[in-house]
Amino acid sequence: MVWRVFRFFLFQLAGAVLGQFLPLVDSRNGMVLGIVLASALWVLVDLRRGMRLLAWLKKGDASSPVRAGGLWGEVADRTWRLTKSRDRQIIENRDRLNDFLAAIQASPNGVVLLDAQDGIEWCNETAAGHFGFDQQRDVLQHIGNLLRDPEFVAYLNGDDFAGDIVIRGPRSTSSRPVQLAVHLHRYGEGRKLLLSRDVTSVQQAEVMRRDFVANVSHEIRTPLTVLGGFVETLQTLPLNDDERARYLDLMAQQARRMQTLVSDLLTLSKLEGSPPPGTNEWLPVSQLMGQCEQDGRDLSRMLVTQSHDMNFLQQGQCDIAGSHSELLSAMTNLVSNAVRYTPAGGCIEVRWQNLADGRAEFSVRDSGPGIAPEHIPRLTERFYRIDRSRSRETGGTGLGLAIVKHVTQRHGAELQIESQPGQGSRFSMVFPATRLRQLPT
Repeated sequence: MVWRVFRFFLFQLAGAVLGQFLPLVDSRNGMVLGIVLASALWVLVDLRRGMRLLAWLKKGDASSPVRAGGLWGEVADRTWRLTKSRDRQIIENRDRLNDFLAAIQASPNGVVLLDAQDGIEWCNETAAGHFGFDQQRDVLQHIGNLLRDPEFVAYLNGDDFAGDIVIRGPRSTSSRPVQLAVHLHRYGEGRKLLLSRDVTSVQQAEVMRRDFVANVSHEIRTPLTVLGGFVETLQTLPLNDDERARYLDLMAQQARRMQTLVSDLLTLSKLEGSPPPGTNEWLPVSQLMGQCEQDGRDLSRMLVTQSHDMNFLQQGQCDIAGSHSELLSAMTNLVSNAVRYTPAGGCIEVRWQNLADGRAEFSVRDSGPGIAPEHIPRLTERFYRIDRSRSRETGGTGLGLAIVKHVTQRHGAELQIESQPGQGSRFSMVFPATRLRQLPT
């Protein structure tokens, strides 16, 4: 500023000196006129610089500073620097906001921002999928108009957001139910943050857990009740040797039933809690088939008066990579099911055959009553029975096919079920070529 004032007076001095040489004017008046002209010229030059700065500001082009010179030039330079600093700050804030929004978009939970009137300001893709929102069209729409669940509307209009609620998803169907946990949080001036998460699998797991506990309790309670009744009978009634032997035999049957149930439960627990079997242990298929045949024929003789017509066939010699106990458990479960549900004198065919694509199939076909189509998808569920009374008569626990399914999956195989009422059933496990090793015949 001092330099600017000095330059101004220096400009006036130059005007006064030059004014003395103006024609038709004496030296004193020429000096005054020179000072006036110099001042006017200074003002015009300064005004031109100011107009250039004003035009630059109106244009809004911050890519380069205006060259105004003088005081206005310094103002322009400082304004340009402040503008560039502001632009950098805006870009940094925008990048941080985009990073924040990208992080919310990647969240497995749904996020919806609501304004003070409960209108949708923004939502991520997860929330859009949960509630069926359109991220562009539904902005500023009242969420109560889009999500009409009565429980949610009551929750939204209430004052207690301490916990979350579970509602049915708008896209839920009877075949594919969807359960959503929703939680509201207040923030800012009357705004709300809505968080959602899909708890369908958690709800289903809880239902399965309750059903499992109820089924296990029921299955164990029945033989325990029978055993308790027989024990009380033996303790209170005078019985002869034949009656005592009969009661003890029935008690032994119920004890074996509980033992089988516990054994199957332990097998399922082991299958679910251990890593899949490797491919470094090779087992002869002929050995597994031999054990299946022995167990199947023994069970047939024990259950029916007239043994079944059983055929065990093996095509080719090969080894299979996997767990001996798991494979034997799955194969014997299929054979024992066929024996239990095929009437006396019926036909059962157990076959191992190599397929053309390098895979192999273990199949069990029976001439039993067959299975209705609506039951087939649920056969591998734990404790699922088509006929509960028939299952108890034959000693089944309702866990055999669940074990078969787990063993099949752990060995990379595929379980196939074919059956029609009155035409028998066919259960097969198809093993991948990677777990088979052909042997020379």
